[in-house]
Amino acid sequence: MNKLRHASLAGTAITVMVLTAACGGSGSSAKDDYGKAPAGSSSKIGEGYGAGPAGSYGSGGSSQTQAKNAPAKEMTVREAPGIGSVVADSAGMTLYRFDKDTAQPPASMCDGDCAKAWPPVPAGDATAAAGIGAAVGEVQRSDGTKQLTLAGWPVYRYAKDTAPGDTKGQGVGGTWSAFAPDGKKAGGGKDGGKGDGNGEGDGKQAGPQDGKPDAQAPAGVSVADNPALGKIVVDGKGRTLYRFGKDSAWPMKFACTGTCLDTWKPAEPVEKGAVRGVPDKLISTVTRPDGTKQLAVDCWPVYWFTGDKKPGDTAGQGKQGLWFAVNDQGKKVTSAPQG
Repeated sequence: MNKLRHASLAGTAITVMVLTAACGGSGSSAKDDYGKAPAGSSSKIGEGYGAGPAGSYGSGGSSQTQAKNAPAKEMTVREAPGIGSVVADSAGMTLYRFDKDTAQPPASMCDGDCAKAWPPVPAGDATAAAGIGAAVGEVQRSDGTKQLTLAGWPVYRYAKDTAPGDTKGQGVGGTWSAFAPDGKKAGGGKDGGKGDGNGEGDGKQAGPQDGKPDAQAPAGVSVADNPALGKIVVDGKGRTLYRFGKDSAWPMKFACTGTCLDTWKPAEPVEKGAVRGVPDKLISTVTRPDGTKQLAVDCWPVYWFTGDKKPGDTAGQGKQGLWFAVNDQGKKVTSAPQG
């Protein structure tokens, strides 16, 4: 009888190993400023553009290899969801700036492996379309090549942007930002270009406040102040994130499967650079039984609730006595919403 009972319990949840050291693994990876793949990702920054051969732009091929080092040509303004207006090259690839560079005088601090992950855009053959107010210029790099600048800031592409309109580099390492048309940081980040030459900025970006998403905030994870629940974790769209009492953190178990997923949607993983207000060590990525990736907070898989109709809603709080919002320290919030 006991054997049957144990078998039944085992069938209610599927156990998988967590892919990050924060959730039971050993050791940790060193942080860097030029880019970090989401936890659990097999992508290797510095191998080129996307999953192709080293140095390729997308899926491979000699023309793609040349594209990553191509001049920007006519730069245009594009609208990026969750970020706002950004500057793109003639192929539609987003252009970025680095907080550790300087604009006055222009200087690039991104060399070696950094420049593999963030290919410098060559100077020359670059023009600015209507709507771009930043001055176009150039700077000489340490290897003697000339790099394009906007408002004095050296210009880069990001190795993991593989299609026009991609903005995967936004917020990486807390030091990389897409260019706004005026040469400042897109997405509402505090700009480091004050003419003092330090180029540091604070790496912070706007995020949801009082339960309302900021239209300029990059997609990711942040903290909202909910009147009833206090500080709670929300996704890049301002949706409350919940954890499920029948899941477990270690050993990792997923009890929300099948029809449960019609109502509770697994939150998508984010890069550490897109996390605001939550300690980095609490953010990880786990693999579900079907092989898909899911965001975890303090090693607990988190979900958004289809019953929440607008940013700031917490209709899922306390459902079935099993679903709870998560606070900024990764703990479940057990107080019930007011009203």
